[in-house]
Amino acid sequence: MTTEVRSLREFKMPDVGEGLTEAEILTWYVKPGDTVTDGQIVCEVETAKAAVELPIPFNGTVEQLFFPAGTTVDVGTVIISVAVGEGAAPAAPAAAAPAAPVAAPVVQAAEAVEEAVPERREVLVGYGPRTGGAQRRARKTAAAPAPVAAPAAVAVPAQAAPVVGERPLAKPPVRKLAKDLGIDLRAVTPTGPDGVITREDVHAAVAPAAPAVVEAPVVVAPVAAEAQPVLSGAGDVRVPVKGVRKMTAQAMVASAFTAPHVTEFVQVDVTRTMKLVRELKETGELGQGVRVSPLLLVAKALLTAVRRYPEVNASWDEAAQEIVIKGQVNLGIAAATPRGLIVPNIKDAGSQTLTQLAVSLGGLIDTARQGKTSPAEMSGGTITITNVGVFGVDTGTPILNPGEAAILAFGAVRELPWVHKGKVVPRLVTTLALSFDHRMVDGELGSKVLADTAAILERPKRLITWG
Repeated sequence: MTTEVRSLREFKMPDVGEGLTEAEILTWYVKPGDTVTDGQIVCEVETAKAAVELPIPFNGTVEQLFFPAGTTVDVGTVIISVAVGEGAAPAAPAAAAPAAPVAAPVVQAAEAVEEAVPERREVLVGYGPRTGGAQRRARKTAAAPAPVAAPAAVAVPAQAAPVVGERPLAKPPVRKLAKDLGIDLRAVTPTGPDGVITREDVHAAVAPAAPAVVEAPVVVAPVAAEAQPVLSGAGDVRVPVKGVRKMTAQAMVASAFTAPHVTEFVQVDVTRTMKLVRELKETGELGQGVRVSPLLLVAKALLTAVRRYPEVNASWDEAAQEIVIKGQVNLGIAAATPRGLIVPNIKDAGSQTLTQLAVSLGGLIDTARQGKTSPAEMSGGTITITNVGVFGVDTGTPILNPGEAAILAFGAVRELPWVHKGKVVPRLVTTLALSFDHRMVDGELGSKVLADTAAILERPKRLITWG
């Protein structure tokens, strides 16, 4: 007689944000009795930094969901159990799970993505566990509640058939993008480090088309898991402050009362810039399907100014009492989302051509629209642009993103009477505002950066090059 061998494996809430102590479960994509495979997304959680999808690191059948959607759970707490072994989901040949339960590894740090990936190992987010311990602040301890049944209305997306052979390397958001576009990752040529498939690789695998132009910055549609306001008293509405909103509020208060802010303004005739935007859209000079917007040229203009005055691309080291001038420019783009303001950044944007910058900006917009911006994409920024003009606002006094020396506000472009070649004529005009930390950037340096950015936008063909 054959004895069925089955065992339960527990999946714990990982540290998806480099030292964060808790996360809220937004949505379950599985329910008890569902079959899951290694790498399948089982839920989406929100931390103080971002919303992140969690893939299960083994094959089996869902036994229990320990918390319903909407629950905030401490890192390291078991959130789901899976039955593995005979009678459970069959293991894929190249991704068999070990028999003994192991502790869930922490999320791989952004820098670790650049390192070699020697072998396929169990992971929660990314491609492999991070080596070395991470310092965490103490967190509150609470007993886990009794297991609860999965909600009856939980939507379970259809799962693709398991891949036979080696599984392509790609982040969960990239896998979802490929699924939405109907792209088989096995047919995509990877260009990322160690054979990792990037978002650009997936887009490149799509047949060229004429996509609708998206004007940045990002204003994304509300998500189902967003915390809803609740009525309190006679007409009062209370909105829960947690996750990204809570972290943003704390960071802005710290920035406003730590860094001495100074803001300067300049009005700019951007008629030639707007003409260049139209020409690049019509000719497709930057490449088929590459998005072109005024924000793209503002970003390139600022990066050109930063190259001439690298001291503005800096941070303040309080402990050492030193100014740290950054070796590369990680350009942040402020994005308003239902979960709050986020500032993802384009890594090493200063070395990119206009075409490369356009592709990077398009990818950043896509990710933010999907609500899938990762903590790694929001860390390490060195200078930021906020596009308040998309809301019809002329200008503002932006607060510095913590740890950065400057932020540029790009206002609305309006047709105004302007003196041009000795005559008052209608021209397209915008207002730029540069806020900077006066500990690192004095009035002279801030004025030069702002004036250079304005001069480039007045005559963009003279100073902006692309490849």
